[in-house]
Amino acid sequence: MDNARKRELIRAYKDAPVRQGVFAVRCTPTGEVWVSASPNLDKQQTSLWFGLRMGGHPNKAMQAAWTAHGEPAFSFEVLETLELDEDAPAYVARTRLKDRETHWREMLGAARALG
Repeated sequence: MDNARKRELIRAYKDAPVRQGVFAVRCTPTGEVWVSASPNLDKQQTSLWFGLRMGGHPNKAMQAAWTAHGEPAFSFEVLETLELDEDAPAYVARTRLKDRETHWREMLGAARALG
């Protein structure tokens, strides 16, 4: 691959829109569900799985289930993506994400996945 093509691919990656929204993590053997909002859904699973694999995830219940049942027992699911106006202030996006997270947590009877 030539350098021009590499630069083109890097630019396309950097210019790609970031998906924001709400996700769920499920543990099949226990039926537990954790829900949180994320400003970057595309990188969220990688971050979560890394923390769980290292054994230091801040959500102790999720970490305990991961330790007991292993990675194959877990799934990551995007519940909702939000279309946000790029010109809107950052607090608007945070507020909408928080509201939608609350909605999904109540709907699924889920605990928070993050924080």
